[in-house]
Amino acid sequence: MAHFAKINKDTNQVLQVIGVHNNELLDENGIESEQKGIQFIESLFGIDPNIIWRKTSYNTWSNIHKLGGIPFRKNYAAIDGYYDPIADAFYKQKPYPSWTLNQETFLWMAPIPRPNGPGDDLNVYTWNEENQAWDLHNPPE
Repeated sequence: MAHFAKINKDTNQVLQVIGVHNNELLDENGIESEQKGIQFIESLFGIDPNIIWRKTSYNTWSNIHKLGGIPFRKNYAAIDGYYDPIADAFYKQKPYPSWTLNQETFLWMAPIPRPNGPGDDLNVYTWNEENQAWDLHNPPE
């Protein structure tokens, strides 16, 4: 199954993600083609000059393909996330004003790294934008 993101052409916001059977992407030589998938989608929904469609990889996150393949467009598209046409990358909405977008992974990064140490797999940290710090929330015992 291939996945395609429906993107607002003016804002680059992802509006929807749909699945398309891989057979619909095959060209005359039996090779998968993104353009063939887009043509199939447009045959179903029509052509809208305000919309662009881009293939997205369910197996790509943080610019890593989880099955060992080649990463595709940095991340799987998220509804209400964005597409950067220059970098050819998907990324989520900015979670906090102080965070910055990592240009390699296209993930948002806090100004200071999340604490990580012994036992931290049992702890929950949340970002405190006002204090610019990570707040620790211990799990119930």
